[in-house]
Amino acid sequence: MTQLTAALVKRALAQFGTPERAVGASRFFKTGKGEYGEGDVFIGCTVPECRLVAKEFRALPLGEIEKLMMSRVHEERAVGLFILVAQFERSGDRKIFQLYRKRMAFVNNWDLVDMSAPGIVGGWLADKPRGLLDTLAKSKVLWYRRIAIVATFYFIRRGESKDAIRIAERLVNDERDLIHKAVGWMLREVEKRASASALEGFLRRHAATMPRTMLRYAIERLTPAEKEKWMKMALNRRAARKALPSS
Repeated sequence: MTQLTAALVKRALAQFGTPERAVGASRFFKTGKGEYGEGDVFIGCTVPECRLVAKEFRALPLGEIEKLMMSRVHEERAVGLFILVAQFERSGDRKIFQLYRKRMAFVNNWDLVDMSAPGIVGGWLADKPRGLLDTLAKSKVLWYRRIAIVATFYFIRRGESKDAIRIAERLVNDERDLIHKAVGWMLREVEKRASASALEGFLRRHAATMPRTMLRYAIERLTPAEKEKWMKMALNRRAARKALPSS
C-alpha cells in the first residue's frame, strides 16, 4: 500500500492548476503589495478540485497535513485544511485542534478561515468554555479576529446566538472591511437560524454607528420596511455628525 504523503497531494493538485486561473485568483485574493493577501501564491486550482484531492487523501497523517498547512501555495494549504476539518468532524481528536492552533498563522486568507474555523474551532469549543473566541477577537492579527467571529457559525447552526452576539460586540468597531463582512454575515445567520430578536437587539444598540458594510450584510434578509428603518437610523446619525461644528 502506498504511503500517503504531502508530496503526493501536491503532485495530484498540480495536475489541475492553470496559469490563467492562477493570475485570476491572485487578483481576487488581493495578493499585491500592501493588500491583505500580499505574497500568497496560487497555482490556479478551483475549490471543487481542491475538495476532490482532499477526499482522495482524507486519511493523510497529521504530520503530512501540517506540511500542507505550512505551504506557500494557497491551494495546498486549502487542501490540508479540508482534510483536517473532515478528520476532526469524524473523530473530534484533540491533536487535530492542537495542530490547527499551532499553525493558525498559516490560516491567512478569508476562504481558509471560513472553511475551517466553524468546524474545528467551533467544534472543539462546543462543550467547553469559549473564552478562546474573546482572546482571538482581541488579536492584532486580522485573520485571528475573523476566526473568532466565523467560528461562532458552529453555534449559530445549533440555534445559539449568545457567542456570535458577544464577539460581534467586540468587533463592531473594527477597522477592517473583511471583519465588517464577517460580522455582518454572522449577524444575518443569527437572524436566520437562531434568534431574530438577538439581531434586533444588536441593531438597536449599534445600527446608527456600525460600519455600513456590516449593517448591509446583517439586514440582508429583513423586509424592505425593516431595512429602511435601520438604514435611515444610520444615515441620520451620520448626518448629525456632519452637522456638528468643527473645533
